[in-house]
Amino acid sequence: MSETPSPGLWRRFTAAYAALLSHLLVVAVAILIIPVTLQIVSRHTELIPSYIWTEEMARFLFIWTIIIGAMIGVRESTHFEVDLLPRLGARGEALARLCGRIGILALSLVFVWAGIQFTRFGWYRISELAELPLWTIHIAWPLMGLTWLVFLGELFVDDLKIILGKDVQS
Repeated sequence: MSETPSPGLWRRFTAAYAALLSHLLVVAVAILIIPVTLQIVSRHTELIPSYIWTEEMARFLFIWTIIIGAMIGVRESTHFEVDLLPRLGARGEALARLCGRIGILALSLVFVWAGIQFTRFGWYRISELAELPLWTIHIAWPLMGLTWLVFLGELFVDDLKIILGKDVQS
């Protein structure tokens, strides 16, 4: 019989995972600058030849940048949050957030299921220009869905504690 990790351990894991994602986001944006700069310079000068692979590399990095940003946005409750209702008090707001997060939960399950199918489709394929394996881009969707599930679990617990009147760990 295995023990479930303590809430402290789970929160440390999600915090470390979010920090890793934040660092990967910085790296992706930093690397994205290289192919985009090469494209711009080759388009407007004759100093360097026009590189076709840079367009595809920029597209791949741009997709990963968006996906990683969406993962972080769900954890920080900034991605799908829209304030439409008046101030409802702590319990009312937690209940409203919980209802909205159920929609994100459904969407994350779609991303996991459809993303796995999408990744299987591209598993043995390569991109036309840079000859990169397509699974490296396709796997972003199920990974995003799984990450949303991990972060949503933590957010659901926080909202339920507020609704039930218990203290929330930070």
